[in-house]
Amino acid sequence: MNSIVGILVGAILLATLRGFKLDREYERGVIFRLGRVQGLMGPGLYWIVPWVDQKMQIDVRTKTVNIEPQETVTADSVTIRVNAVLYYRILDPIKAINRVENYQMAVYQIALTTLRNVVGQNLLDDVLQNRDKINLKVQEIVDEITEPWGIVIERVEMKDVEIPTSMQRAMAKEAEAVREKRARLIKAVAEQEASIKLAEASKKIVENPAALELRRLQMLTEIGAENNTTTLLMMPSDFILLAKNWADSMQQGALKNQSAASTDRPQQASLEGTQQSLLQSSQPALQQSSQAPFQPPIDSTNSSLEEISPTEEGLS
Repeated sequence: MNSIVGILVGAILLATLRGFKLDREYERGVIFRLGRVQGLMGPGLYWIVPWVDQKMQIDVRTKTVNIEPQETVTADSVTIRVNAVLYYRILDPIKAINRVENYQMAVYQIALTTLRNVVGQNLLDDVLQNRDKINLKVQEIVDEITEPWGIVIERVEMKDVEIPTSMQRAMAKEAEAVREKRARLIKAVAEQEASIKLAEASKKIVENPAALELRRLQMLTEIGAENNTTTLLMMPSDFILLAKNWADSMQQGALKNQSAASTDRPQQASLEGTQQSLLQSSQPALQQSSQAPFQPPIDSTNSSLEEISPTEEGLS
């Protein structure tokens, strides 16, 4: 009899000891009693009814889901490969056990599908430049779906975006053109500011011409400070202006002489033509005079005397 009592006491003690459970700080135990949810236990040491209660242990730490790379088409018809990482945590272990069969696989699949859909609704430039907005949108959608499961999505981050090689070359050309445009604009603004300063400096130099000579001397000192073998001799700009005016005056004088010579040539040609025509007209008259016999000139006084002489004889 004593042996039977001892066996019963030992069995009760063994069953009692078997009912003790221990969970760590990051673990919780969902208790089912005869198939129905009894409650949530833990962390620490607690006791359940042996062979009546069942425990399912849940880790409530933040879990990481690596979303594998997947091909998707953006809103501007560019095929890219995107992968991401998702962080989630279980808030209500009872819902995570009772509402979904495998909460880990469910979270992974919904994150995969949502990421592909959100990327497909955006342009390629938005995917590359506005990743934070895409991450936030994916997080909001997945968190809304997993909320009834007792799961909260803490963060979603896109890890990498793979672009086709041809698109990379096109984007590089575009970026180069943009940077060149920016450089030209900056250079134009700098030249504009420099021209304003030069205009102000020219006004000062006009007021005091000696400042120009000082500037020339300063340039000579700057050239000599660089250990150059070439020496530049600065000439005043007045000499250059004087030489230019002298060359212009010489050119104008030469043009005047050429124009005068061109007006005298037609007059000389007309004079020579008239002389030749006069000579040609006088040649026939000279020839006729040379061919006619010589006749001495008749004296008018003798002829008058001869006419008077007969009258005188009649009177006599």
